[in-house]
Amino acid sequence: MLFGRKKRKPIVIPSKKVAQWKYTTCNYCSTGCSIEIGLNEQNKIVTTRGHAGADVNRGKLCIKGILEHELFESPGRGTEPLIRDKHFEDFKPTSWDHALDTTADKIKEIQAKYGRDSFAIVSSGQLLTEEFYTLGKLARGVIGTNNYDGNTTLCMASAVSGYKRSFGADGPPGCYDDFEHTHCLMAFGSNLPEQHPIIYWRLKEALEKRHFPLIVVDPRVTMLAQFADIHLPITPGTDCVLINAMLHVIINEGLQDQAYIDAHTQGFEAVKALVQDYDPKQAQHICGIDEDTIRNVARIYAKAPTAMSIWTMGINQSTHGSDGVANINNLNMITGNIGKPGGTSLSITGQCNAMGTREWSSCSGLPGYRYLENEADRNEIADFWGIDPEFFPKKRGLAETDIFPAIETGEIKGLWIVATNPMTSMPNTARIRKALEKLDFLVIQDVYSDVETNQYSHVYLPASVWAEKEGTHTNTERRVNLICNVLPPFKNSKPDFWIFNQLAKRFDNGQMIHFPETPEGAFEEMKYLSKGKLSHGGPRHLDISGMTYEKIEAARGIQWPFREQDEGLKGTARLYSDGLFPTQSGKANLLPINFYNNNEQPCDEYPFWLNSGRVVEHFHTRTRTGKIGNCNKFSPTAYMEMNPDAAKELGVEHQSYVRLTSRRGDAVVMVQLTHRVPRNMVFIPFHYHDCVNRLTLGLLDPYSRQPAFKQCSTRIEPIDQDEAARINVERRAF
Repeated sequence: MLFGRKKRKPIVIPSKKVAQWKYTTCNYCSTGCSIEIGLNEQNKIVTTRGHAGADVNRGKLCIKGILEHELFESPGRGTEPLIRDKHFEDFKPTSWDHALDTTADKIKEIQAKYGRDSFAIVSSGQLLTEEFYTLGKLARGVIGTNNYDGNTTLCMASAVSGYKRSFGADGPPGCYDDFEHTHCLMAFGSNLPEQHPIIYWRLKEALEKRHFPLIVVDPRVTMLAQFADIHLPITPGTDCVLINAMLHVIINEGLQDQAYIDAHTQGFEAVKALVQDYDPKQAQHICGIDEDTIRNVARIYAKAPTAMSIWTMGINQSTHGSDGVANINNLNMITGNIGKPGGTSLSITGQCNAMGTREWSSCSGLPGYRYLENEADRNEIADFWGIDPEFFPKKRGLAETDIFPAIETGEIKGLWIVATNPMTSMPNTARIRKALEKLDFLVIQDVYSDVETNQYSHVYLPASVWAEKEGTHTNTERRVNLICNVLPPFKNSKPDFWIFNQLAKRFDNGQMIHFPETPEGAFEEMKYLSKGKLSHGGPRHLDISGMTYEKIEAARGIQWPFREQDEGLKGTARLYSDGLFPTQSGKANLLPINFYNNNEQPCDEYPFWLNSGRVVEHFHTRTRTGKIGNCNKFSPTAYMEMNPDAAKELGVEHQSYVRLTSRRGDAVVMVQLTHRVPRNMVFIPFHYHDCVNRLTLGLLDPYSRQPAFKQCSTRIEPIDQDEAARINVERRAF
């Protein structure tokens, strides 16, 4: 008998009669899993499976990928364009022509009255790369605003900035295959089992074949920390102190790879001088890791034949994010661990195509990692697109995190938001809400009409999702993979590529610039622009000229660079294996990173650190996973991890509700008691609307403009349990 039942019901897996399988790539995180979609004889999608022949996932999928086929007919999808005069009025259905005409007219009206940069665009890491390229062409070459950015500023901007500062260009130098070769792995603020389960499986498989030390740096006892050989529960925001202390030990004990340093880097003496101020005896009191452990970890890392570092948002989402990335790069250059099997700095990217937006969207510059600040780059792209180079600005405009404050000051009057949801994803929600209310004109382009930010729009453009479109993604290890069009667009939604092309036709420059009719046509333009040399004579690493859609599908993804003269279907696994870097000198930059503590920290009034992160069942702001029952049922409502000892002191019970308050706002959450967090910390998943980002500080990194989502102070207050339960029921309806 099982739980009182006399008749046990056996588990039955329903038969899904698949008539054909179609190839595509997962549209959630940056792992880049190859997927096959199963269609029945009625051409209806019934299931998905991992592609066994793909090098990335080798047949495996996480829960989100397994259930991804349910996206196509999930609740809340946009069915037709909507329009209204005021954001507090009801929407009215309209035609695509009227919606696009209105959008174009409003953009022109705002720019004529307030200047070209008074209209801003914020895109996503969720589009296909050809869509990013086309939107960049529209924003930079047609609309002409300089205030154009992507929501990757919220997740990967610090990695981009750190790579550029250290190596001279963006682009992760390593790959997943490095797990197979490393002798030591150090993970900074990365919880792979929940954030990137298939990458974790690759790591776990490597560890089972050949055990090597796994060191996890994280203030919380994450799932990855539970599997680690050494867990370093660092004080939030002090990673640079820990790394400087490790460098102090490595250099003072002569454990550095001096031959590599001399041959391939510049700036070593400045770093050596700075880290003398970070003796582990003093550093331990700042970073919270004791002196002996710092010395032990530094020796393990430096003495390993090869060692690699990975990181995710625990490093990036900080006021010291860019410095943290640069310092991780310092650690790997000083130990000679760049560009060789098992030795690398590897950022684990957040969104499925955050790399694509970094490469081709023109958010921070021009296509193919070109710079607005570089006259030759401006001239080259203007010539290719057929416009006057003077149409381009001479430097990058506002980042996403600066665009919203610019609405407050009146600098930005109109905004177009594409496939992102700042009402949930941006810090300090109340401030974002007020900014959106102040806009003269807001356009939302999204798969779902019920996305929270659409509450404030004047025009809503329904976009197609995932395999209703065609194009490419670039994953964490620079692997370009193909999204195949499996289904037609849902009802009257349209592919983002089509929307961008149609809007371009409504502007003067759009009549001058050629916009290919197909994504593959845009890919051909990208291939052409990826060739050639950099200003100092070195080859472009971002070279995809040897790729075709057919080759990409046959290979199940190809890593760049893959040049037109390259044979076979294998790209280049690692960057900088030759020791040459895309800097003027050809050498990488070792940068002295000094720590300054500008974080909001626990105090008598707000005694708890607030930390945030992901859970495996959900993706970003739940606009998709919140609609899929077998994802949502595991985490249907906002909750907070709290230490049982701290809860006992405050009289807080397991699964009760509390009110969490910061200097910016409050949130109601259900308590989950666990020793995964220390007594002075709470943890909340960031996926839920009107929750953790009502509290977050959002202070910005000076280089990347990325917000500090993970370091602020809060207090816990009692709340009426019945009222809290009512709020909880309302939120679970999504």
